[in-house]
Amino acid sequence: MSIHRRKHGRSLVLVLVILLVLGAAGAAFGWYKFFREEPQPEWITADPDMRFKYGSIGGERSAGIPYWIFYVLPRIFPDKLPGPGGYASLGVVWEEGQELPVGFSKKVVGFPRVANTCAACHTGSYRTRADSAPVIVPTAPNHTLNLWAFFRFLVDCAKDPRFNADNLMAEIRLVTDMPLIDRLIYRYLVIPITKKTLMEREAQFAWLYRPDFPPWGRGRDDSMNLTKYFLIRWPMDDSLGPTDMPSLWNINKYKPEQGMRLNFAGDSHDPYSVIIDSALGVLGAAPKSNEEFLGHVRWLQDYLGAKRAPAWPFPIDAALAAQGKAVFDATCAACHASPRTGTVVPLAEIGTSRDRIDSWSEKAAVESNKVVRDMGIERPGLVEAPLTGYIAAFLDGIWLRAPYLHNGSVPTLADLLTPPAQRPTVFWRGYDVYDPIRVGFVTAGPEAERIGTRHDTTLKGGGNQGHDFGTGLPDADKAALLEYLKTL
Repeated sequence: MSIHRRKHGRSLVLVLVILLVLGAAGAAFGWYKFFREEPQPEWITADPDMRFKYGSIGGERSAGIPYWIFYVLPRIFPDKLPGPGGYASLGVVWEEGQELPVGFSKKVVGFPRVANTCAACHTGSYRTRADSAPVIVPTAPNHTLNLWAFFRFLVDCAKDPRFNADNLMAEIRLVTDMPLIDRLIYRYLVIPITKKTLMEREAQFAWLYRPDFPPWGRGRDDSMNLTKYFLIRWPMDDSLGPTDMPSLWNINKYKPEQGMRLNFAGDSHDPYSVIIDSALGVLGAAPKSNEEFLGHVRWLQDYLGAKRAPAWPFPIDAALAAQGKAVFDATCAACHASPRTGTVVPLAEIGTSRDRIDSWSEKAAVESNKVVRDMGIERPGLVEAPLTGYIAAFLDGIWLRAPYLHNGSVPTLADLLTPPAQRPTVFWRGYDVYDPIRVGFVTAGPEAERIGTRHDTTLKGGGNQGHDFGTGLPDADKAALLEYLKTL
């Protein structure tokens, strides 16, 4: 072999080595900047309540919003929010001293990202007086959250021409000093990809923009349509079935082996399935690791199973409550404290709005179950049968689950004991001051109207008919019954 050929061979080897080193360095750089995952801090992971409120379930990878984009969106697009105050105008629960609202997790996946979790809809708050601090209750319904407005806010921002690298980077520079390489990554990759991803959600959220569909209002979502349009990617139909955010405390009280089902219309078999399906909705995609994902699910089931309903925070008239127990046993216990509790009551018997039932079907359940099975996840799943009514609810913590009925169309328990034709037809949802007399939140007056969203029972998905049980009781018996219900 000639000296020239040997030198040429060595040169090729050197070039290949350099290319390999550069390739490895580029791969390491790409992994570090876009895919590396850092654990959340111990103050979140070591405390069960904090983990529920701020802990990641993996949504940052597939559905997370880059932290600094999330941070500046309300500054650039205040006109897209329901009112002043940034994200607070959406009715999120926000603890003093926390950088994010409850139900929003922050985690580094290459760079810091924000995702919502189950706690966004299932951590509630109340105030005993207008001048008192809010009491925050993990696993309670978030009756103040305007989820409809939050979804629209993200899409509307992305569609706006102001959502561009120049505007976002100018605002980001006002609040943080990014290294040059991170500024370049944000400008040329992160911001364009985020805009594209959010705009792709517009078709899935199309029914939120229909002029013939009223907004859900604070404290409600349309969970089965979310499942149809996000999990099984069905085309939009004419159904609208908004329901109240449910409480999640003591979730293991549901016993599927005794014929009990979950969700308002009994469309899921057991707590494990409900948590899986809800968490998949948060992720918006198949989990990166089924083992890790199901570990989060099992932890959530243990946590939710151990939680109990919060106690009534006001004085109780024990003697009156004892009288109310007798009224309850005679009037309410047949559904709400018997083997019938947790099972489906036929619609013809309960008489409430059927919109929630009409938003789901046996076919949707079959297809949803197949999608989850194809992810390699086994669970009892959704009930593959037509929906026929609504669950006879457990009443633990009923005082904090206002407004009432499955669609939140009755403001207080006192109103629920009123004949349907006499119940309020218009009220305001989402104000957090509690009314201990009528047992529910304050739903009228200047502050309730300023903060809340208007609920009109004549509009689609908002009907307050049905459940006329106890409406004919004497006033004294109603007062006693209300006092007893406060103790549950």
